[in-house]
Formats: sequence, structure tokens, C-alpha cells
Amino acid sequence: MTARWRNWARTERSSPVLEVAPRSVDQVVLAVRRALETGHTVKAIGASHSFTAIGATDGVRLDLSRLRGLVDVDLDRGRVTLWAGTHLWELPAILNPLGLALENMGDIDRQSISGATSTGTHGTGVGFGGLATAVVGATLVTGTGEVLTVDEHQHAELLPAVALGLGALGILVTMTIQCVPRYLLHAVEEPAPLDEALDTFVERTGAADHFEFYWFPHTTGTRTKTNTRLPLEAGARPLGAAARALDEELVNNALLGAVVGFERWAPATTPAINRAIESVSSRRDYCDESHRVYVTRRRVRFREMEYALPLDAVPAALRELREMIERRRFRVSFPVEVRAAAADGLTLSTAHARRSGYIAVHRYWRDPDQEYFREAEAILAAHAGRPHWGKLHTRTAEQLREVYPRFDDFLAVRDVLDPDRAFANPYLNRVLGR
Repeated sequence: MTARWRNWARTERSSPVLEVAPRSVDQVVLAVRRALETGHTVKAIGASHSFTAIGATDGVRLDLSRLRGLVDVDLDRGRVTLWAGTHLWELPAILNPLGLALENMGDIDRQSISGATSTGTHGTGVGFGGLATAVVGATLVTGTGEVLTVDEHQHAELLPAVALGLGALGILVTMTIQCVPRYLLHAVEEPAPLDEALDTFVERTGAADHFEFYWFPHTTGTRTKTNTRLPLEAGARPLGAAARALDEELVNNALLGAVVGFERWAPATTPAINRAIESVSSRRDYCDESHRVYVTRRRVRFREMEYALPLDAVPAALRELREMIERRRFRVSFPVEVRAAAADGLTLSTAHARRSGYIAVHRYWRDPDQEYFREAEAILAAHAGRPHWGKLHTRTAEQLREVYPRFDDFLAVRDVLDPDRAFANPYLNRVLGR
């Protein structure tokens, strides 16, 4: 059967010639080999939450929704092996009974574990890497239709590439994730002046387990969020059901949707509305299970571009972004998000070999974004920025080679695992070359 595909943000679409929903590794192998025999490319799709066309194909689409759940667990080492189509939102039900949790998470949990790691999804915390740094093993079907296991004992040299492989190296079928014991997060959310947040950004990221802030353009303030890790024995103080519903459903979704929908037709009102939102920002202090603090439900569709910069470059880059928005008279209703992550050794990680700060710009999905994103990208790229692989950007292979020291090492792995480019598509041709 075939079905037209489009992603969550409505930025990309494609028409696969065939859609297959495998239930086993053998069925994935069969699909890849049939694609090779018929001259089609093949791509796996998880939750379609990437903003780019990284998972798009006009060839054979593999729907991994039937390959979900727990495969195996090693409690002594705190590791779980999962089917690659497992969604992040499904993990608490799997991990909690085992006394385990992810070491870190982003604020969206709709993605599949394979899609999130393959595109470099991350949370915040300068002492913690992105989700892919927790990958300690994987089983994948290569571009020659072979089943390959990669872990500390087998083909270990491939793991830094396979853990964050952009979907270019094979179809992931299982993934082994290093977890940590369950823990609480003490969250403090409070307003702060933008200049203060910028002046203290590097210091605060170093002092806190997890620190981030949001800035609404056209305002002088931010909303900061500082999370401190605590053992379960410390005792949770969760938000009440009414408080969570008010903040996450009414304010972050219903009210935001109404506001950005109005601003789309009356963009001149955006600065005043943003300042009004800033003026009512209040302080919240609570403590809950880690996944309940990390994750926020996002029902309002948006488009996003995010770049990783050297940590120290974030304040200057954001000031340039603020000046550009005002100079160009853009009317931006969605906030800018600022986070951080530890350096890591993954071949194509946006935090490869450097502590990184992340600046993410957003637009309501129905708003025109080309000029704003183009101007923002020029600023962020000029600070040795590396674009998030699953978010909008225009970088090419030659430009990316300049900011990734091991770019050609990744291409060498690709030549071995997918010599005939069975997993290629226009996005990968642009960012990796053919």
C-alpha cells in the first residue's frame, strides 16, 4: 500500500512508491533487499517529528510503528534494549518499573528513540550529552541487506557514527540505551532580564544541573528554568492537576494558539502582545519525576531552526539576533529557546568535541519564515554554528565539513555500510554529498 507522507510541522511531504510496516528484523531485511532489487531507495520513518526532509522518500517507506517496546534489559549495568520504533513518551512505562530513567531529555517526547538519536535530539545541561550519547549498542540492516550488530564488543569503532547516523547508515531495528537510576528534578521557573540572563549564561549553565531560558522577541525579559537532580528519597512536590492544566494546556497551547493565530493577521500587534505575556510571567517551584519535568506538551504547530555554538559564543550571538530582529522589523510571536550540552565524541554530533550552547528560533507554522530564518542562520553560522540535523537549515556538505572535524570519517563509514546509497534522499545528498 502507498500513502502520501508529511511531517508534523507540515514543512515536508513525499509520496512513497510503497509503504511497509515490518514486524521483525527479517521483514526489514526483506524490504531493504526488495528495494535494492527494484532500484528504489528505502527510508525508515518514526514519528515524523523532524522539521527537515531527513526521513522523506519517494521510494520504499518503512513504518516502524510495529517495532516498539522492550527487547531486553541488563539491570546490573542499567541498560535496556528497545525496538527502534519505540516513542520517547512510551519510555516511562517501560523504565519506571525497572527503577531506571533516561539521563536527560528534551522538552518534546513525541519522537521515536531511533529518530531522536539519529537526528541529534538533546536536552539541556552542560554536564550531559544529547540522547545519542546514551546509545551503547544497536542492530541495523545495512545498505547491502545484512544485519549488523554494533556495540562495545562488535564493530565498536562504528558506534560513534551509528549512534547518530542521520538515517544514512542503515535501518535501525534495536537500540541499547544506557540509563540511570530513577530521579527527581527540582524545577524553579522564574523571570529574569534578558541582559542578565546573557551576562550570566555561561556561569549559570556551569552551576546548575540543567539551565535554559526562553526569550520572546520585542521584550527585555526572559523566563528561566533551572532543574536540580535529586534522589527519589527527597520526595516529590508535583504541580497540582489544576496548575499543570492551566499552564500547559490553557497557556502553552490554547492561549498561545489563539494569540499566534491572531498575530498572523495583525503582525503589528506582536510586540505589544509579547510584552504583555512577559509582564505576567510568574515564578513556579516544584519537584517531580524527571520525565514529568523535562517534557512539555506542544500542540501548536511551529517551525524551528536550531544551531549549536561554542558555549561562550551564545551571549554575543543572541544579542546580534535581537538587533537583527528589530533592524529588519520582523514580527516574531514565538520565543527563542537557549540551552546547553556537554561535549561528546560522536562523529556528527552538534556538540562534537566542544561544550555547546543552542539557540533555537521558531515561527508559527502558518507564518512566513524564510527571511527571518535566513537572517538568523547567517548570524548563527558565523559563530562556527552547527545546525540541528532534524531542524530547518540550508547548510551543504562543503559548509558542514568546515565545522565537523570528523566529517570525512563519517562518509567513510557510509561508504562501507551503504555503498550503493540505498538510504539516500535529497536531504542527505545536500548535507553529506552523494
